[in-house]
Amino acid sequence: MISKNDAGELMSRARFRAGLTWTEIAEKIGKPRVWTTAALLGQHSMSKEDAITVGEILDLDADVVEALQVQPYRGSSEGVPTDPTMYRFHEALQVYGPAIKELIHEEFGDGIMSAINFTLDIQRRTDPAGDRVVVTFDGKFLDYQW
Repeated sequence: MISKNDAGELMSRARFRAGLTWTEIAEKIGKPRVWTTAALLGQHSMSKEDAITVGEILDLDADVVEALQVQPYRGSSEGVPTDPTMYRFHEALQVYGPAIKELIHEEFGDGIMSAINFTLDIQRRTDPAGDRVVVTFDGKFLDYQW
C-alpha cells in the first residue's frame, strides 16, 4: 500500500509525463481545479469513479488509484514552510491574520470561516506593473454557539 503523500509525489510526476495541466485533469473529471489539484496531491479523498478515471488518464498503478480514495490527514506536518510560494502565504497570514480575524468578527460576529464548506479560486489579473495573483477564499461563516 502506498501513502497519500507518496501518491501525491507520483501524481505530480505522472501529470508532468502526460503533458497535462492540473486544470485539464480537473476538466476531464468534472471537478473544480483547485479541489482536484489538492486531492491529487493528497489533501482530499476522491470517489472510486474519479480515482479510476484519473488512473486511466495518467496510467497509474492500482496502488496509487487506491491511495487517491483514502481519507487524508490534512495539512502539513512541517512547521514554517520553506517553499517560497507557501512561505509567502504563511507570512501574509502572520501579518494580516489578526486583521482578517478582527474584520470577520466586526462584520459577522463571533465565529469563524469554514474550511470545510469552502472554495478557493486562483486567477491571473493583468497589470501594467506586472501580472497579479488573485486568491479568493470563500468559506461559510460559522458562528460560535454557546
